[in-house]
Amino acid sequence: MTNFAGLMRLQVCSCSIPTQHHHHHTVSTLSRRALPLLKKWNKGGYKAPRRIVLGLSASFLSQLLTMAGIGDVVGGNSFIASARIKGPTSVDQILKNVEWPEQFPFKEEDFQRFDESPDSLFYDSPRFVTHIDDPAIASLTKYYSTVFPPSNTPGVSILDMCSSWVSHFPSGYKQERVVGLGLNEEELKRNPVLTEYVVQDLNVNPTLPFEDNSFDIITNVVSVDYLTKPLDVFKEMRRTLKPGGLAIMSFSNRCFWTKAISIWTSTGDADHVMIVGSYFHYAGGFEPSQGVDISPNPGRSDPMYIVYSRKLSTA
Repeated sequence: MTNFAGLMRLQVCSCSIPTQHHHHHTVSTLSRRALPLLKKWNKGGYKAPRRIVLGLSASFLSQLLTMAGIGDVVGGNSFIASARIKGPTSVDQILKNVEWPEQFPFKEEDFQRFDESPDSLFYDSPRFVTHIDDPAIASLTKYYSTVFPPSNTPGVSILDMCSSWVSHFPSGYKQERVVGLGLNEEELKRNPVLTEYVVQDLNVNPTLPFEDNSFDIITNVVSVDYLTKPLDVFKEMRRTLKPGGLAIMSFSNRCFWTKAISIWTSTGDADHVMIVGSYFHYAGGFEPSQGVDISPNPGRSDPMYIVYSRKLSTA
């Protein structure tokens, strides 16, 4: 059972200044303005800027999670619904039998970021590092090995969306067409699994430059939290997937917090599962999405979650 509490403070992604052990980002990637704020935040002395916490549709999340039978939210007017996930089945249950509101419940301000400068500038310099730790990577790779078609299956095409220098596919995995779409060309060039790549900022242009019904699988690794036009992107995923095609969105609690959307940085892991599930639902044309907790060592290494869905065969 997932334990929920209504909180009046901001719960942020676990994003830390780099150490010898975690290379999630270097000091040079943080703006001069953001770095002292992040240092102060990590020491517990920084209060959330008001613009980050404005407009959070937490009441929506609270209602959905309560209707889903996952837990009760303390206080009817709770500003933020936060979750502490307990047990391996909690995430698996979050998206079961959800009664979604008729209209997409999030507001424009829910997709604002602390740093609204162009993403192309933020990602201009290549980062040949990984953004989750090795156990989480291994868990994701193992999951892929259970759902991907075998290597060199005729006619299979895969899109790795928001790709970089590594896709975390199984070792030696190959298909006739594996496309990477990302923001840094140097990183994409280094990715050995890709057969082709496209440099594109989905927050500027969410239209995927591919024909209808192109891909059997679309993957997205620890990047869904950066999408400022998620419904547009998910509708494009639906368009470019083949009927029955699989979309796999994976995420942890790590992020470049200055670039992640406010609804993400202000909520917890269980909420994130619900948020991604809502994207699939309101984009339309997908089967009901499902959540999976593939965290390898809960509490001892980075958590890892999957929300996946298939394009309807009739879509």
